[in-house]
Amino acid sequence: MKTELALRERTLSLYRYPQRHNETLQAWDAGDEYLINHVEEMQLAPGKHIVILNDNFGALSCWFSHQYKITMMSDSFIAQQATRHNLQRNQCPDITFATTMDPIPADADLVLIQLPKSNRHLVWQLSQLRSTLSEEISVIAVNKAKEIHSSTLKLFEKHLGQTHTSLAWKKHRLVFSQANCDVKPLVSSNTRWLVDGENIELNNLPNVYSGESLDLGARFMLQHLPQDEHIKHALDLGCGNGVLSVKLGQLNPQLELTCVDESFMAVESARQNLQTNLGAAREFRCIANNCLDDINDLDVDLVVCNPPFHQQQAITDHIAWQMFCDAKQILTSGGQLLVIGNRHLGYDGKLARLFGKAKVKVVASNKKFVILQATK
Repeated sequence: MKTELALRERTLSLYRYPQRHNETLQAWDAGDEYLINHVEEMQLAPGKHIVILNDNFGALSCWFSHQYKITMMSDSFIAQQATRHNLQRNQCPDITFATTMDPIPADADLVLIQLPKSNRHLVWQLSQLRSTLSEEISVIAVNKAKEIHSSTLKLFEKHLGQTHTSLAWKKHRLVFSQANCDVKPLVSSNTRWLVDGENIELNNLPNVYSGESLDLGARFMLQHLPQDEHIKHALDLGCGNGVLSVKLGQLNPQLELTCVDESFMAVESARQNLQTNLGAAREFRCIANNCLDDINDLDVDLVVCNPPFHQQQAITDHIAWQMFCDAKQILTSGGQLLVIGNRHLGYDGKLARLFGKAKVKVVASNKKFVILQATK
């Protein structure tokens, strides 16, 4: 696995976050290199303000920070932490960090975008750019060529302005756009809907996973959440919009709730949904974090978890493993971890290694999912 990005007689040492001993995935891709080379050839005057959206692990922010004022805007706590560590590792100048809920800086001279996975998040960002930027400010996006569809370009043209693409290079392509389309009302940041069969209304900010309808895993999990007066504190790890926490809170009025996710928008959505559905008087907190890093002051009786098996575009199981390890650390003796996953992911083996085979059981399963319970 390469850790040295060498371009144009410069070298950066870059790592993913969290840094792992046997990491097989590098912290940048050919799209970063393509964008770096293109911007360097533009010969932008030093000191100009570059706004970078969705920088995965900070390669772009680190590279351009030596000559330019940088604002990195990301919905990912992990991406921001990776960038902080990589800036420090390479002794780069300080940059400004913001989430993609924050306003686009009005003094931007150039905007660079790593295209997000969610079209809803992309449309939100394009709408924000259109409302802020003047027509002469260039917006340059990058992604794998196979991920840039004609529908992607139509979103740029509809919500930002005139758009064209580059030739492909190492299977990546650049998208060039200007903020000159007819001004439209700002795209709403909120998508609100009722959960079928439940007394739950959910608000979803643009980058929340499954933000337009309830995903099948969560729907199955809702049917198997415990109602138990002995549970005092439950933690929803990878909470998304907080639907599992809302249901747990409805089933267990005595429950203190903690929601954790690496998406700032997910954490804010969960906070809003807990307050709306359970009332402001309920005790809860919502935290943006990498799993449960540095959270060791909790005595938790129940952890519910629907782990992701992607980090950015890469398929990986290390996030699930860290979630399981962190959950065990904060559980009280006799506390339980309730996990849902696709049947083929084999979480039962991982949980057996961690908790002991006798302490792991199947709560429910169907053709697609299995819900497992591990007891500390």
